[in-house]
Amino acid sequence: MAAMEAVEPQSLKKLSLKSLKRALDLFSPLHSHHAPPDPESKRIRTSYKLNTEYASVKNLSGERDREQGGGGAQGQGDPASASTALALVANHEPLDLKEGGQSALTSVQTMLPKGPDIGIPSRNVVPSSSERHQSTSALMERIPSRWPRPSWHAPWKNYRVISGHLGWVRSIAFDPSNTWFCTGSADRTIKIWDVASGKLKLTLTGHIEQIRGLAVSNRHTYMFSAGDDKQVKCWDLEQNKVVRSYHGHLSGVYCLAIHPTLDILLTGGRDSVCRVWDIRTKAMVCALSGHDNTVCSVFTRPRDPQVVTGSHDSTIKFWDLVAGKTLTTLTHHKKSVRAMALHPKENTFASASADNVKKFNLPKGEFLHNMLSQQKTIINAMAVNEDGVLATAGDNGSMWFWDWKSGHNFQQSQTIVQPGSLDSEACIYALSYDISGSRLVTCEADKTIKMWKEDENATPETHPINFKPPKEFRRY
Repeated sequence: MAAMEAVEPQSLKKLSLKSLKRALDLFSPLHSHHAPPDPESKRIRTSYKLNTEYASVKNLSGERDREQGGGGAQGQGDPASASTALALVANHEPLDLKEGGQSALTSVQTMLPKGPDIGIPSRNVVPSSSERHQSTSALMERIPSRWPRPSWHAPWKNYRVISGHLGWVRSIAFDPSNTWFCTGSADRTIKIWDVASGKLKLTLTGHIEQIRGLAVSNRHTYMFSAGDDKQVKCWDLEQNKVVRSYHGHLSGVYCLAIHPTLDILLTGGRDSVCRVWDIRTKAMVCALSGHDNTVCSVFTRPRDPQVVTGSHDSTIKFWDLVAGKTLTTLTHHKKSVRAMALHPKENTFASASADNVKKFNLPKGEFLHNMLSQQKTIINAMAVNEDGVLATAGDNGSMWFWDWKSGHNFQQSQTIVQPGSLDSEACIYALSYDISGSRLVTCEADKTIKMWKEDENATPETHPINFKPPKEFRRY
């Protein structure tokens, strides 16, 4: 037993050594940095490297001689020394400039195409497309990005905070003359404010729940409001009182829009229906039903699709207003589509969800692209102006500014709650640009209204564009 114990470690050791030697014999040629000693294999390796890396420029001197009718032989270096130099370069070995290496280098340089400061070519120097070979030089060519470059926009800054509401500020709309704007709040009031000074002009009462939707008509002296009390009201701004109410919603009304050319009003709510009202007669023209959950965003346009709705069921629907039926359903989002923004000039719109902000074409609804960053919060509101600045506002108080054309996020700002409010009240519920697009107003959970404008002192030098185009187009 003792003899066996003495023999066994010895035999294991021998086996291990044999195994190590065998492994070294097997793998050392692969890991060795030295050339194999066989001259034939060295010649094959050198010629392969020459053909791979210098095939497109190797025979330039002969071509030049043929073009000049043999007159260009003078001043050319020795072809033999040139090929030797090329072989050395291909093997990454230094040229000995003392022992004939200088003449070899001259020969290589004379063989290469003439141009400003052209020496031994790098891998991606290719003379022309006709002489291009399937080599590393062709593979390493950089393909320019097809993504559009973003336009420069000045950063936005907060310049005014307006207090006055006693509850969360939930909705906003601007007057077409751009002299005042109205806000609706959880304190059940609508307040009208002066754009220039930020002073309160008027307070309207009538709703018995928070007001989630507001719109001011540019064809009549009417303002429309909708709220959690299932009511949709029409206010006459000459008399400052309610002149019509539209009854029909079975639950809270979350969004509201006025058709730009027809006398109709569109409202969407928790009953999953977008209802179309005749402004004059108070009659419901039709109910656009098809969503499986709350309709929380809507916009209208003069041409088909005249109505576009976004819902908590994570779909966007285009509606045929004449037939009262769905034209198209977009299922690109994975979460609730709480906000949409129609571009004032282009036939495009953006929609926002907790997963991403996406851009679509109109009238067909083709998906264009995602915005190039992710806000990673529930986005409650968004708006875009004529300059192509898209603003999105989140549940966590973040407000991001995007370049519309490229989807580049050029500014991220965080709202500051007013003193006395909780940090959890840093939430933006609604935002809107004024008619000129030079002012932005946000409605927040700390009961304030904040006004923003572009920084006049900013220049492309002080705030450069930090843009990296994406590697590929995501088609979803």
